[in-house]
Amino acid sequence: MASASAPRPDRTADAAFAARAADLDARDPLAAYPARFIGHDDPEIVAYLDGNSLGRPPKAAARRMADLVEQQWGRRLIRGWDEGWFDLPLTIGDRLARTVLGAAPGQATIGDSTTVLLFKLISGGLDLRPGRTEIVLDRENFPTDRYLLESIAAQRGLTLRWLEPDPALGVTTADLDSVIGEQTALVVLSHVAYRSGFLVDAPAAARAAHESGALLLLDLCHSAGSVELALDDWGVDLAVGCTYKYLNGGPGSPAFAYVAASHQERFAQPIWGWMGAADSFAMGQGYEPSPGIRRVISGTPAITGMVAIEDTLDMLDEVGMGAVRAKSVALTSFAQEAAAEVLAPFGVVLSSPSDPAMRGGHITLDHPDFRAVVARLWERGVIPDFRNPTGIRVGLSPLSTTFAEAWAGIEAIAEELSA
Repeated sequence: MASASAPRPDRTADAAFAARAADLDARDPLAAYPARFIGHDDPEIVAYLDGNSLGRPPKAAARRMADLVEQQWGRRLIRGWDEGWFDLPLTIGDRLARTVLGAAPGQATIGDSTTVLLFKLISGGLDLRPGRTEIVLDRENFPTDRYLLESIAAQRGLTLRWLEPDPALGVTTADLDSVIGEQTALVVLSHVAYRSGFLVDAPAAARAAHESGALLLLDLCHSAGSVELALDDWGVDLAVGCTYKYLNGGPGSPAFAYVAASHQERFAQPIWGWMGAADSFAMGQGYEPSPGIRRVISGTPAITGMVAIEDTLDMLDEVGMGAVRAKSVALTSFAQEAAAEVLAPFGVVLSSPSDPAMRGGHITLDHPDFRAVVARLWERGVIPDFRNPTGIRVGLSPLSTTFAEAWAGIEAIAEELSA
């Protein structure tokens, strides 16, 4: 086992990569933003490379949370519902739609977990295509998506049409064309693959689904906040995503749902609750869904869980998603080049697309020893995450991650592989 101080056989490239990282940071248009996150200057955190799993907290979020507790909740008490909380899922939803999703107002809402929102939108999407018997999905999708679809298909007596894409890549248009047919009700894909980082061609996927009369549901968990989205222009029907990754909402912060306006009048989700009713305070007998996106809401939304999202939306408003995506591409390209130079000699392989246009905000590297390596990296303040069976995901959140951090992480992996 290598220690943190174990020498590597050849370190001739290290100085060049360190200098290059410093130069990229000096020229980075977003260079001021990492300092706006708590923990950026913590000496015990050498490199945080897991922003694609749990984003750092914005410093402004601590102030916003304190105001929520001390002023809005503490002083206004239940009056807060009349003073903004009741509509907050829709207010933030509209901000998210404009800033991140590429969508017009009235199509997004915040609330529930990713799993619950997936259940709602899958169920509602299937009901929009009655009589059809098949769902298209892939074996490289996130487990929750697969498990939910298996459960729903079993309950409804539907057939799952499984795609088996290259694990280092993802679902292509040719894959979809081979399985979508007249019985397809719904196609469910992750826009960015959780392991490989492969970026699905969403407009092409929507066209493939629509040509057969099916709907497309995108899981945006690994793309919202790192990849430019244009859901309205692409023709996406339904989408779900979490807010605790690139949107920095905090552990377990509520997810978001998008339902295209063209479907809302007929869209019916199965978890009826008082806040999604046409008149929430009538408390009447029998459920009538609210018009518009509010019908996706069920019970009382988690106000304390969603307010921190606003601070990242503020930052994204300032810089624009184009600048965020440009830095994301630069970060992953730099990490990929460094890995090819200093990690490939140890047998490390890239399990993500080499073309930056085909990947999201992270890359995955594979090596048989990486499970043990990750545990040692965490002890020394270098924090990526491990993905079975042998992968390290290097997640590079553009607003909070520096090029120096990316290099420190690659260098530390090389040191841990040195025997």
